[in-house]
Amino acid sequence: MSTHHDLVITGARVVTPDGVHDGGVAVSGERISTIFATGAAPTGERTIDAGGRYLLPGLIDSHVHFRTPGLTHKEDWAHGSRAAAAGGVTTVIDMPNTEPPLVEPEAAADKAALVAGHSLVDYRFHMGVTVDSVENLRRLEPRQATTVKVFMTGHHTAPNIIRDPVVLDRIFAIAAEHGIRLVLHAEDDGVFSLIDESQEPPAGYDAYESAHPRSGGIVASSRVIDLVRKYGTAAHILHVSSSEESDMLKAANRIGLPITYEVTPHHLSFSAPDTQRLGARIRLRPAIRCLKDQGRLWEAVMDGGVATIGSDHAPHTKEEKVLAVADAPPGLPGTQEMLLALHTGMRRRYPEMPQDEVMVRIARVAAERPAELFGLTARKGRIAVGLDADFSVFDPDTTWIMSAEHAQAKVGWSAYEGWTFTGRPELTVRRGEIVYDGREETPRFGTPTGIWLDAERPVLPDPVPSEHATAVPPPPPAQPRAAESAADPDRVRL
Repeated sequence: MSTHHDLVITGARVVTPDGVHDGGVAVSGERISTIFATGAAPTGERTIDAGGRYLLPGLIDSHVHFRTPGLTHKEDWAHGSRAAAAGGVTTVIDMPNTEPPLVEPEAAADKAALVAGHSLVDYRFHMGVTVDSVENLRRLEPRQATTVKVFMTGHHTAPNIIRDPVVLDRIFAIAAEHGIRLVLHAEDDGVFSLIDESQEPPAGYDAYESAHPRSGGIVASSRVIDLVRKYGTAAHILHVSSSEESDMLKAANRIGLPITYEVTPHHLSFSAPDTQRLGARIRLRPAIRCLKDQGRLWEAVMDGGVATIGSDHAPHTKEEKVLAVADAPPGLPGTQEMLLALHTGMRRRYPEMPQDEVMVRIARVAAERPAELFGLTARKGRIAVGLDADFSVFDPDTTWIMSAEHAQAKVGWSAYEGWTFTGRPELTVRRGEIVYDGREETPRFGTPTGIWLDAERPVLPDPVPSEHATAVPPPPPAQPRAAESAADPDRVRL
């Protein structure tokens, strides 16, 4: 191995899957070339002393909405990737509900071309699916995407909903056949439609959670579990919000079903009374639940039930957020705050936990497991020789107050304004380049040379036993596209 190193980080607490070790890493080109113990540092063209701070693997935010194309008044890759880098994130996976939505496999290259030259972080895409695009899944290649996002209900920026159970069945069957992992917004649109028909829309945020109840998520998660049993499809449930969903999905995983789930920092940080206080800032889908749910989600993070933490970074402008309750869109900026909220919450809830263990747990749910689920282990997710030099220097003890001035998202606001955070990334390195330096009062950013990553198909379990398997159902009759269009407001959940 070459002894030439471009960058050497010394004096660090290096976070690896095996634990935390004193020493540092050396970088040659874009890869980690050496991990060394204290006192054994090699020489390099540039050396940075971490000063005893943690060296955390670059986080993978597998749930962002950077709004390109068509919605860039809310966010773009220049600002979104700055927010990610400032939060210790070096890789993101972007969602497909843009204008137009990403539902044609060949369009992934076009989207990558739009992003190229604008992103500080590396990136992948989740493909989308509509009633009319189900057959596209058959020609989806790993380069384009290994995952497909399914909306089982929708809202302002997610009009393409899969309501028909025959269509949903077909998606699960084809995904299993072609080794595709489904990522799902698992709330049942029929439950919400029934509620809409039986009562007036909420006039204030005191009634918002009850108008978007946990029953929608419970019913949808139950359906997903049944379909995973039926076909053996790999499924990852996004932004789980309630204790009941968490308990069901943990049980399904423990009996061997290939089903995993994500929790967001905002469902770990806020509770229903906060929605009454903060209103549209934390108007979300799924809605923020009660303190009992928040506590159960934290338990699932700590006991391994939660596979990944994703930010669901979904900014809207202040002007959009101050619309009437029925019109204000759900979503908030979150990729910059993901690590901050996770670390702060863990320190406060589990004050007796050793700091080393806190960091190893964060690395597991926010770097290692996302790499495993989304086909990135050959390059990302861990600090290991030969992998991309993606990491952040993290100070776990600094205490500071978040303000709008800190927010890097294009919309310029954060739901965490006024929060006192514990811990902060000081440097973020992506493939050997410093893309964020927050050691001075005014942060500095690197060059937008993030790349569109290749990925491997997910490793799936053996097929379901033949006595439980079901033939792929035939395509359903064509449906009018207007039924899945934002132009038909009666079909879009608020």
